[in-house]
Order: sequence, then structure tokens, then C-alpha cells
Amino acid sequence: MARIDHRQTRRDYRRGQLRRANLAANPMDQLATWLADAQDIDHPEPTAMILATVGSDGQPAVRAVLLKHLDDEGPCWYTDSRSLKGQQLAVNPKASILFYWPELERQVRLDGLVRMLEPELADEYFASRPLGSRYAAATSHQSQPIDSREELERRLEAVRARHPDGNVLRPPTWIGYRLEPTLFQFWQGRENRLHDRFQYTREDGVWTITRLMP
Repeated sequence: MARIDHRQTRRDYRRGQLRRANLAANPMDQLATWLADAQDIDHPEPTAMILATVGSDGQPAVRAVLLKHLDDEGPCWYTDSRSLKGQQLAVNPKASILFYWPELERQVRLDGLVRMLEPELADEYFASRPLGSRYAAATSHQSQPIDSREELERRLEAVRARHPDGNVLRPPTWIGYRLEPTLFQFWQGRENRLHDRFQYTREDGVWTITRLMP
């Protein structure tokens, strides 16, 4: 017997539709438009994206991270390179990202190569973060075991004691990444699960758009 049974849990998707004529020629422009739409409806985390990476053992791992900026080359985020995702990207610099906005019944998937951002960009963004976030980044060795919450807080207090003026520098392991997409898929939920789905692929610098069956 199923512990939890959702086979009869369903909802229909009727918020919108997506036509070929609605799409921007450049998928980065289309993503920027949908991000703006998510912000306009006061989504609690419009920039949240699910990041999937794979290490040398072939085991995928996924987690939510926050988009910090989108440029012409792709979406960018920052994290501790000693984390599991950092370790996996070091051996396999390919990843997939998913944005999902249930209020708009939309999702976007991006596949591509991941590259480190220039240290100057990481310095600039780190300096702009709230002081508490900078202290936390200097405290945590992300993904490593720790005995207790109390031990973590003791480590935080030690960092604060070393930097009472708040002048905590970016740890060299806290860096930025950019996914340079080779594929986009834009999905708009539709009634009776007959969803609208379009894929962008790039060849010789030119993006081609193809409608996919749902």
C-alpha cells in the first residue's frame, strides 16, 4: 500500500498559452521577460533555480540556488566551491537549471557548460551582501559535517571577533559561476495537459526554435 497516494490529486492549467510568435529570437531575452513576470506577481522567490550537477560517480545531485545576475552569456550564481556542487562542477563542468513559477504555470530548463566567474565579480558581489551573510560565508565550510548548531554558532562568533569592524573579506573558495546554455526549453501549462513547449538550440551562434510535444 502506498504511504501517500496522490494519483487522484490534480489541477488543470489555464493561466496562459505560448505561441511561436510570442517568443523572443534570443532565449536569454525570453528568460528575462519571464523572470520579470514572476517578479511582477510578487512570487516569493522569483530567482530561485534548481541546479542539477553530476560528479565522477555518475550520481546526479540537485538543490535550489538563487540567480544573482543574468548576462548575455547566461545565468550566474555564487557559492562555496568546496560544496558538493562545487566539487562536482570541478570534475564535470556541465549542469542543468530549472526555473519553476507555479503561479504562472511556467517552467524553463537550461542545459550547458559551467564556468567560473572572474574573481573581481565575486569580490564586488560579496562586498554588497549584508554583513551577516558575509560573516556566514566566512564561517561555513559548506557541505562538511559539524557536531552541532552550537558549534556552528561558536565558529560564527569567532569570525565576528576577528572582524569586529565588519571588514570581512571574501573567502577565496567563495566564487561565482555562470551556466553558458546550449539548450533552453520553455514550458507553459495548458488545459488537459496539452502543454505548450518550445526548445531553443544553438549552432554556429544561431538559435533555432522548435515546438515540442508535451
